[in-house]
Amino acid sequence: MKLDVRNGRLIDPATGQSPGRDERADVFIDDDKIVGVGTAPAGFVADKVIDAAGKVVAPGLVDLSVRLREPGYEHKATLESELMAASAGGVTSLVCPPDTEPVLDEPGLVEMLKRRGWTLNQARIYPLGALTAGLKGEKLSEMVELTEAGCIGFFQADRPIVDTNVLYRAMQYAATYGYTIWLRPEDAHLARGGIAHDGEVASRLGLAGIPASAETVAIATVTTLMRDTGAKVHLARLSSAGGVALVRQAKADGLPLTADVGIHHLLLTDRDIGYFDSQYRFSPPLRSPSDRDALSAGVIDGTIDAICSDHTPTDDDEKNVPFGEATPGASGLEMLLPLTLKWAEQVKLPLPKALAKITSSPADVLRKSQGRFTVGAPADLCIFDPRAFWAVTRETLVSQGKNTPYLAREMQGRVIHTICAGRVVYSA
Repeated sequence: MKLDVRNGRLIDPATGQSPGRDERADVFIDDDKIVGVGTAPAGFVADKVIDAAGKVVAPGLVDLSVRLREPGYEHKATLESELMAASAGGVTSLVCPPDTEPVLDEPGLVEMLKRRGWTLNQARIYPLGALTAGLKGEKLSEMVELTEAGCIGFFQADRPIVDTNVLYRAMQYAATYGYTIWLRPEDAHLARGGIAHDGEVASRLGLAGIPASAETVAIATVTTLMRDTGAKVHLARLSSAGGVALVRQAKADGLPLTADVGIHHLLLTDRDIGYFDSQYRFSPPLRSPSDRDALSAGVIDGTIDAICSDHTPTDDDEKNVPFGEATPGASGLEMLLPLTLKWAEQVKLPLPKALAKITSSPADVLRKSQGRFTVGAPADLCIFDPRAFWAVTRETLVSQGKNTPYLAREMQGRVIHTICAGRVVYSA
């Protein structure tokens, strides 16, 4: 199908002078590719016209952390529900971690997930394979076979590798083949038994703390092993000022290191826990206001490459329990865009630079061509109204997971159309 998206405010964070292209321009799509920006190719006749007047036309969002919950956790969410939520949130490419049941450590499971995603045809799925068999942290997974099945990297999710020698061997092996290892930096011993950030709020509430040093010790270990092995590493969901400082230094030293942060950690702190509100339990935990501010500074200066939703849908039974027993995480696919807009307004970051952190920059982490408007690029678009308000309710959320600290709040920034591979997969 040929599409003409016209009259919109086109924002392309990856094209043109900094902070990116920002102008009124049409986008022309033929099948699954962009074939013209601003000027239609010769002989182009659209099968469908989308009038984006008054709307922002941006690249489809690229989310680096989305738990789809299949296979094994269909009581929390299904592939259908979460891919529909992705479309409703303007997300056209997403990375899913391997902590399913069974774990994504078998090529057949990866192929099944990819095939199911292709059949549903709502968003592009990029699976991460398990770094170790069963995520047990003992034996390396079959990385070559998993890559051939479609994995774009290898991750332990929130399961630690306690034996540093196993991590060292994994990084050596990955470096040999040019694979990227994804790690959530947290020292298992320092974090053991912890529930909230180790600070005055945790002390006042009587909650076991997880010190920021659990993150910095882990990052120091990872960067040391990177120097020894030459491995490429992506650090998932930074949470502390100390962690940002270590990543900044590692990048200055030339290490092939990238990093992301969850959107909730740019807006919330441990003060928001209130009186044991389990909707504010996250992993890593929400930290202090100074940590939050350092994370924001790290995103702005490029130390942190991308913002992700860290989408973690759960059922009600996993949140309607005491804080320490609640499953960490929130449903975030549909709020990645409005929360990023909210954060950008707070820190006074221009819209193109903010959108880069959820489009072109995460695409660069994946070494994919999404997230930009160039001829020949994938036709993935997010068309949204930056002035529209909508209420976050159990009814308005498409995700099967209704767990979020923003329930009953109003969001600004509403997705009107999502186009993935040249197909309109969502219309408000």
